[in-house]
Amino acid sequence: MEKQKILLVDDDGRIRNLLKIYLEKAGFQVSEAENGLEALLSLQNNQPDLIVLDIMMPVLDGMETCRQIRKLATTPILLLTARTEVDDKLLGFDCGADDYVEKPFNPQEVVARVSAILRRRPAAAKPPQPVKAPIVSPVVQHGALRIDPAARSVHLGGVEKELTAKEFDLLHTLASRPGHVFSRDNLLQTVWGVDASGDSRTVDIHIQRLRQKIDDGSSDWKIATVWGVGYRFEIHLPKESFS
Repeated sequence: MEKQKILLVDDDGRIRNLLKIYLEKAGFQVSEAENGLEALLSLQNNQPDLIVLDIMMPVLDGMETCRQIRKLATTPILLLTARTEVDDKLLGFDCGADDYVEKPFNPQEVVARVSAILRRRPAAAKPPQPVKAPIVSPVVQHGALRIDPAARSVHLGGVEKELTAKEFDLLHTLASRPGHVFSRDNLLQTVWGVDASGDSRTVDIHIQRLRQKIDDGSSDWKIATVWGVGYRFEIHLPKESFS
């Protein structure tokens, strides 16, 4: 079986060497680049299955490298970041990153996140399978909010909202079970395919982003925070009036 290929992009050779040891031990084939320009060349020549990308680099920083990669390919990107501000992480997701790990990191966590991202990717060519009737997921609608899983589209008041794949999956998961409390670990497992050892702040960042994009202040529904636990989708029924 052909090994999956990982491209490590970091200007610090010590970090590349450390991650290379752990990734190769986990069965991956690893190539390296020490800046963004080298990464773009390697992307075209080696066609990696996933890119581990540092943000703080000379020549071409990680954010701009991420943007350029997204113009060329859909290859998953795992960011390595020493930045802890939420806005920096949101910018990383906006640039096209799939996940992030903060420095200093445990190399085993990086391997685990790489494996989790690759497990979620559609497998390369598989033998033909018998044709089955498609499973049609029902449209979820709450007031002016309409979520169509088949089209992977979200409309609010008839206007389509642009969501990332993870934002869509997160919203659909919550809205499909209104009133149910999802813990952060549960959402990590359901949406990201990461076990409870994952970084729950990833969920918080995506929830914040979702609220910015689709929360119109409607009284029909909202994504509520359940403090110390997680989130739930709440539907607010109109109050009955009595004459």
